This record gives sequence, C-alpha cells and structure tokens, in this order.
Amino acid sequence: MRVLTLLLLSLAVGAPAMASTFLNGVNIDGVNNQSFENCTVRIDEKGNILITAKGYEIHAVQQKPTTTTPPSPPPVTKHYFLVAEADGDSQYDVDIFMNSVFVKRVLSTDPQLTLDVSKYLVTGKNTVHFTAVKNVKEGRKSINASHALKIHVGEGTQTPETIVLDQVLVEYVRTAAEIANFDNDVVLAGR
Repeated sequence: MRVLTLLLLSLAVGAPAMASTFLNGVNIDGVNNQSFENCTVRIDEKGNILITAKGYEIHAVQQKPTTTTPPSPPPVTKHYFLVAEADGDSQYDVDIFMNSVFVKRVLSTDPQLTLDVSKYLVTGKNTVHFTAVKNVKEGRKSINASHALKIHVGEGTQTPETIVLDQVLVEYVRTAAEIANFDNDVVLAGR
C-alpha cells in the first residue's frame, strides 16, 4: 500500500466557494506534482473532483500559518508628559497619535491641558503624529502668528500640584497666521 503524507494549507476565511479535489475522501486542494495510477475519477454536481485510488492511504497534516512577530520594545522607565496651551485664536484642533494609537484631541478653545503619556511610549524609537485641522466655519478670529496652539511632549516629573518638563523633546505649534491643514510626524527617543 502506498502512503501519501500531504501538507494542507489553511484557506482564507471568506474565500468564494470553489470546486475541490478529493483523494479517497480527503481534500487535497493545493497539492501539486502528483500522479495516481489505477484510479477512478468522477466530477460531482458541484464541480468537485473525486479520485478513488485503491492502495493509496492519505495522511493529512494541517499547517498553521507562521508569522514571526519581533519582540516588543520594553516600556519607558522615564515619565513623559504632554502639555498643551492655546489662546483660542489659532482655531486649530489637533489629533495626537503616539505609535499609531490615538491619545487625545486638543482643541484651540481648551484650557491648558497636561497629560501623562508614558503608557503610549516604548524604549527607543517612537513616532508622534499630529493631525491639525483649521476650524474656520465662523470666519477667522485672527491672522496674527503670536496667537498659537502649542503642544509640548517631554520627560518630566509630577507632584500633586505641578508637572515639570525637565526636557522638552517635541514642540508642535500651529498659529492663527496659518490656514492649511497639517499631518506631521515627529520621532522621539524613549528611555
């Protein structure tokens, strides 16, 4: 008796229904470069190819797709904070993403904002993305470059009353003089 060991790959979920090939009742889709002697071949009403081959025994081995995921960098050991300040006249609203994770939307009308962002960062390279949208539905309030929305990200310390940025690593500014929308990436090294 001939013994065939076949490696069957998983089919994608949701793939359209297609005809299959069976050898002695075992699906052998994906098998190639094989020949079978002294067999009967029948095509059923669904278009499936049914091969009956006496003397052949099928051993199917399922192979799971392999993906190698690199190890994640360790989280930072320092504390990182985002501090935003605005006067309302810049009219920019800014969405902030860290390593592709949404962190916060800062509005030009918000009071001063402070936020611990350490959990979004890892040791080594981090990408901070800013999407700034000018909100001028009711007309421009100012065209003066001194009217601005400023966002700072840096290493710092926190007490119950204050946050002190010991080292500013990112400074992002949008002013009332600007009119365009912006998408900007800044790289920050976490420790």
